[in-house]
Amino acid sequence: MAPKQDPKPKFQEGERVLCFHGPLLYEAKCVKINIKDKQIKYFIHYSGWNKNWDEWVPESRVLKYVDSNLQKQKELQRANQDHYVEGRMRGAAPNKKIPPPPQKNDVKTKKNKQKTPGAGEGTSSGGEPTHPPRKKRARVDPTVESEETFINRVEVKVKIPEELKPWLVDDWDLITRQKQLFHLPAKKNVDAVLEDYANYKKSRGNSDSKEFAVNEVVAGIREYFNVMLGTQLLYKFERPQYADILANHPDTSMSQIYGAPHLLRLFVRIGAMLAYTPLDEKSLALLLSYLQDFLKYLVKNSASLFNASDYEVAPPEYHRKAV
Repeated sequence: MAPKQDPKPKFQEGERVLCFHGPLLYEAKCVKINIKDKQIKYFIHYSGWNKNWDEWVPESRVLKYVDSNLQKQKELQRANQDHYVEGRMRGAAPNKKIPPPPQKNDVKTKKNKQKTPGAGEGTSSGGEPTHPPRKKRARVDPTVESEETFINRVEVKVKIPEELKPWLVDDWDLITRQKQLFHLPAKKNVDAVLEDYANYKKSRGNSDSKEFAVNEVVAGIREYFNVMLGTQLLYKFERPQYADILANHPDTSMSQIYGAPHLLRLFVRIGAMLAYTPLDEKSLALLLSYLQDFLKYLVKNSASLFNASDYEVAPPEYHRKAV
């Protein structure tokens, strides 16, 4: 029996496309194509944005650059213009390009709210010197959150179970005081933990809709982890290790390298990020219930996921790099 042929890609290298990044569509270019285990992935560059945002995406996130999809792009922009999605993109005025903002701009102080330019400010002013009035109006960047919005934004709290709090303290002590490092790659990485959780939920015989929701939550946790790890989830002593990992594994998601302790740190920070999601209260409450359920799963499996033996004393040469 002849082996099954690999699926044929819908898009070609160099093709201009539209690509989903969160709830919005962005103009992009298909740079590379990879077919592995019958799965097609495209390496995407978002037009006009830094190469740091280039990423591999599944075919389901890519659309043809045609009028019907451009109309869909505008409709999504209009629907999301008053909302912000932390770590990925922020809404802007209709018909204006909306960039995924640099990670450093994800959390701003009130003092800097009005002064910090949006991620795309420098890219649109080049053709405007001959139109001073338009340039003046463009000073107020719609991607910068107003002070009023910042003050009124609802804080989202993710409750860390009491059983996991001691581990957060031990994790901090092992890294910052004892100068140890979590061994990488992890014996059980974040992707494996999330996959085990999804399989555990499936085994309990949930409905199709609930199973779909679990898969979406798992995908969201993975994406938040990969976006936030380098900027918000590491202690200073871990940064040289992180730099080495990036250098040695440039094409690998961090969720395939780091493990449960770093995943747990995400839940300390994720509440502030969720405050920016364009969800109504009911949807947000539902999402929080799924996150709490995942934390209960971590509690149930904490003996196998959290262990001080997974840390190792950093060698002297590492200490010199970490100073």
